[in-house]
Amino acid sequence: MLFSITLLPPVIIDLLYQEGAAYAFFDSYLILLCLGFLLFLPVRNKGSDLRLRDGFVVVVLFWLVLGLAGAIPLYLHDSLDISITDAIFESISGLTTTGATVITGLDALPHSILFYRQELQWLGGMGIIVLAVAVLPMLGIGGMQLYKAEAPGPVKDAKLTPRIAETAKALWYIYLGLTVACAFAYWLVGMDVFDAVSHSFSTIANGGFSTHDASIGYFDNHATEIVAIVFMFLGGVNFALHFTAVRTKSLKSYFRDSEFLLYAMMLITISVLSIYTLYIQSEYHDFSDAFREGIFQAVSIASTSGFVTADYSNWPVFIPVLLLFAGLVGGCAGSTGGGIKVIRLLLLIKQGQREIMRLIHPNAQVTVKIGKQPVKNSIIDAVWGFFAAYVALFVLMMLVLMFNGLDQITAFSAVAATISNTGPGLGDVIFNYAGLSDFNKLLLCFSMLLGRLEIFTVLVLFMPAFWRK
Repeated sequence: MLFSITLLPPVIIDLLYQEGAAYAFFDSYLILLCLGFLLFLPVRNKGSDLRLRDGFVVVVLFWLVLGLAGAIPLYLHDSLDISITDAIFESISGLTTTGATVITGLDALPHSILFYRQELQWLGGMGIIVLAVAVLPMLGIGGMQLYKAEAPGPVKDAKLTPRIAETAKALWYIYLGLTVACAFAYWLVGMDVFDAVSHSFSTIANGGFSTHDASIGYFDNHATEIVAIVFMFLGGVNFALHFTAVRTKSLKSYFRDSEFLLYAMMLITISVLSIYTLYIQSEYHDFSDAFREGIFQAVSIASTSGFVTADYSNWPVFIPVLLLFAGLVGGCAGSTGGGIKVIRLLLLIKQGQREIMRLIHPNAQVTVKIGKQPVKNSIIDAVWGFFAAYVALFVLMMLVLMFNGLDQITAFSAVAATISNTGPGLGDVIFNYAGLSDFNKLLLCFSMLLGRLEIFTVLVLFMPAFWRK
């Protein structure tokens, strides 16, 4: 019922632009409102505390059910003329902030449809920061217990509600503030109000949907790209750090955080390597062009935003592959970025260092630390478990896609781009996913949900033990 309200802004936009597309959204609004009300009626007087076990079901259903609900206006709209599979793909891609699309000819579409796609990503981003900072640490997903003590809000036994309500409020203020700042900055550098607001939605959510086929490249404006780089970077930072910085009115919290420092260092390194390769291999004869294109694509793909200003698949092959792997690492935990998260990479590196030290000094007690805090072995085990599951599912889905007719590059990059919630792949999926079969699209929808919900949240529902009383 609440989600149905989000279909009204596109109705208002259509009335402003007089493009005759409002009916699809208003009909969808009525369908979802009535359906929600019918489901709500039988249980309206029942109340019980949500326990951790319920959290898994709620989290998965949140993205799955709203992903399916969000597909309705896309399917009902005549000018899109897309199948139900394509509508579901586009909707789930939006809500998971993946940014993979099956729609072409964006520049000719009604403003209401364009705005709705951006709005889906923004709403998905709002859900993701609460999921990442408040819910997953409590559910103990893949080592994210590290953040149990850091999020604002109280913790009361095993109940989810009090913690999430306070955390959500604090984080959404930050999220809203960054969105407004981003929209204003885009407007200042030359975008019209519609494009500025629309792109601020997908930039802060690290989504990558655009209102133009050429993405950010459509504007061909240095200043626009700088604004995008700044806010894509900020979207990939743990929102609990933004909260701390605002509350203490100090930037020290960023520079004390090991994950943030590694994230910044990774983006700088990938940018330098991209710029160097583009210039040395004469892809761009002017260094300023190499610098501009290299840094934008590096930050966009590594933060899993997925905006583009150039066809990077035609660059020296080192760069597309480097960017694809950077997207697999993704942003910080507690950010709107996808991937395995920088904190897990940091823990894997430190665990590797510990094993080498143990070979040199078999009797030494070597402690893994993040900052100055020791990390429990159970958390390191959880991260290794997450990484193993991530790789195994990646390989399995890639093999299924290849069995179903895709070449190696397309299959590998499609899984990499969806499970990391980055969006653009390589091969046949560099620009969009429209050419894939329905089965492949649905498999990639599953891949998006797996990546967004941190693998185990979804897998646990397939375990018979979970459903036993």
